[in-house]
Parts: sequence; C-alpha cells; structure tokens
Amino acid sequence: MTAFAEPITLSGRHATLEPLAPEHHDGLAEAVRDGELWKLWYTAVPSPEGMREEIDRRLALQNTGSMLPFAVRSRASGELIGMTTYMNIDAKNRHVEIGSTWYAKSAQRTPVNTECKLLLLTHAFEVLACIAVEFRTGFFNFTSRRAIERLGAKQDGILRSHQRYADGSLRDTVAFSIIAQEWPAVKRHLQVKLAGD
Repeated sequence: MTAFAEPITLSGRHATLEPLAPEHHDGLAEAVRDGELWKLWYTAVPSPEGMREEIDRRLALQNTGSMLPFAVRSRASGELIGMTTYMNIDAKNRHVEIGSTWYAKSAQRTPVNTECKLLLLTHAFEVLACIAVEFRTGFFNFTSRRAIERLGAKQDGILRSHQRYADGSLRDTVAFSIIAQEWPAVKRHLQVKLAGD
C-alpha cells in the first residue's frame, strides 16, 4: 500500500474525516436517510440497505491501493454525515480524484463540503505532493457541478456516454481538475470562504 492509500484522519472546525471502517455502518445508514439520497437518479449514493456492501466495496479498493475512503463526522453534533474518498489513485503520476462523496441533506449548503475539500486538497498537494487533483460528476448533477466550480476547479471536458446509471441510461461525465500551480490561489480562496461562513 502506498502513502496515497494509507489511512489518515483529517480534522477541521466543522468536520472530521475518519478512515472508513465497518463500525461506521449504522451511523452512515442513518445519515443517508436524511434526504433519501439514494433516490436521486443522476448520482450513485448507497441506500441504507446497501450501506454494508458499499463500505465493503470501498475498503476492498483501499486494499488494492486505488482508493482511500473516509467517513465524515460533524464536529458540532458528533454524528456521521457522509462519505468521501481519494479514488482512482495514481501514485506513480502523483494524481488522485476526490469523489464518491455524499452528505446528509442537513449537512448540504453548510461549510462542511468546503472544509472537507480544503482538508483533502491540502493533504493531496502538501503531503502527497500531487501534481493534479480531479473531480468528476454526472452532466445532470448541476448541484455538484456548481459546487466543484465554486472550489476553484476548472472544467477539463465531458466524457460522453462514459458510464451507465443504475437504470441503464448512459451518463456523460464532466471532468474538472486543480493542478499544483493553481493550489496556492485555490487554498486562499477556500480559506476566505470558510472564514466568511
């Protein structure tokens, strides 16, 4: 296992990113009920009944070195409020994707997402020395696309008919990235956003 997939805890004022573990199951199953997120057709969020399988899937990918999954815990309430990952890890080329992220509805449009991305990006660029960090989302997930753009990521392009949704329809995937040269300005932007929240 490379340093890219080595479990680590990242903490901020609003949230803590904990290395995902089977013990997170009950809290995450409860969190995903907040907003019934698995019913959104344009994204893939585990149902409460599918949470165990999703945790196992992410941990299996961690064992191969291709993913580092986290459970997201609210610092205010102490409750689990979502999941996120480093995925598609390419340690040789110092490249990761931040994705497979979801938050309970009550945690959306709060400082949590901005802070979690700041924590993940800081670790990626300043500890792992990444040259690029990527974000991907479905074309019709306009909320996610706007959130990624607000981070300061730039759109690289659209991968057409890239994947299938659960219902079998084809997903166009919008790819964004932040490169190492952009990181200082993006970091300052995110710090200012958090200071204003």
